Amino acid sequence: MTLVTDAAAPTAPRIAIVGATGAVGSTLIELIEERGLRYRELYLVASARSAGRVLTVDGREYTVRAIEEFDFTDVDVAFFSAGTSVSQKWVPVATEAGAIVIDNTIAFRMDPDTPLVVPQVNAHELDRRPKSGVIANPNCSTIPLVRLLRGIEDRWGIRNAVVSTYQAASGLGYSGVEELQESTRASLQGPDSGFEPQHFHPTLAFNVIPKIDRFLDSGFTMEEEKMLQESRKILGLPHLDVTTTCVRVPVANCHSESVYVECQSPVDRAELVEVLAALPEVRVHDRETVTSFPTPAVVDSSDIVHVGRIRATQNNPRAFWLWLVADNLRIGAALNAVQIAEELAERGTL
Repeated sequence: MTLVTDAAAPTAPRIAIVGATGAVGSTLIELIEERGLRYRELYLVASARSAGRVLTVDGREYTVRAIEEFDFTDVDVAFFSAGTSVSQKWVPVATEAGAIVIDNTIAFRMDPDTPLVVPQVNAHELDRRPKSGVIANPNCSTIPLVRLLRGIEDRWGIRNAVVSTYQAASGLGYSGVEELQESTRASLQGPDSGFEPQHFHPTLAFNVIPKIDRFLDSGFTMEEEKMLQESRKILGLPHLDVTTTCVRVPVANCHSESVYVECQSPVDRAELVEVLAALPEVRVHDRETVTSFPTPAVVDSSDIVHVGRIRATQNNPRAFWLWLVADNLRIGAALNAVQIAEELAERGTL
């Protein structure tokens, strides 16, 4: 793509990416280039320790600016992917300056004045500027799940869903992947390697950890609570019953989910396959061959939700199982955010 200049696109938005040097920020930059998102100005913003770095976007070099010194007055859309504490402190500054913020943290997701948006599910929320000035990007495991549940709810109605997630190390960004690599090398060297994990306890190497985020008094974790509350808000189903076990697995990238759904009426597998295959940006791997399924290592596109292992249960005609795989840095974060920006521009909301 060629750089979109002021002269070429005088009405295109001025964009800032906060957290531009992190895993999601870097993926945002890739997607802006790949999808040709139009802009007339682009600002890359990060913490003071990353300020001064030079990044190339669309063939042009940009110097990363420190957020403490950045002025949001000249920004129309600000992507925030620098962590919850950064969003809590700086998003109000950006919205007060007039920017619409697309926030990729938990900070504003359950705020009643902030829409929580997955464009394939509830794009109508983008028809008007949010009262808070913020559009929240959901959790990386919630996004692919609700994209499937929408079609299922519309056809059969959902009584409940039981989900187990298998979440990659990149859910913690570059540092998570680096620790997985380091801990794996240390484990192969033996018990005297001296490696001390910083992010995953116990170590993630050759292991699975049935805990993501902090424990709540209920015994569930915050990650599991997010998936319940966010699914209800996005789908507009305040009493939806979704219960989840979130597990960290020794995979670099791509989250997987095992999903059990019980519907209000009987479900025919063949029709279910066609309903899911008709959803936007979804590929059903066992549509033709029942034994075909996706895995994180072999998915052939990072921009679609991959589905397989679709099974009607033998003792309950209203229930079925499925398996999904989705790139958590793209579909679960950056791609969803870019698609929100694209919808805002398409709908004239900016």
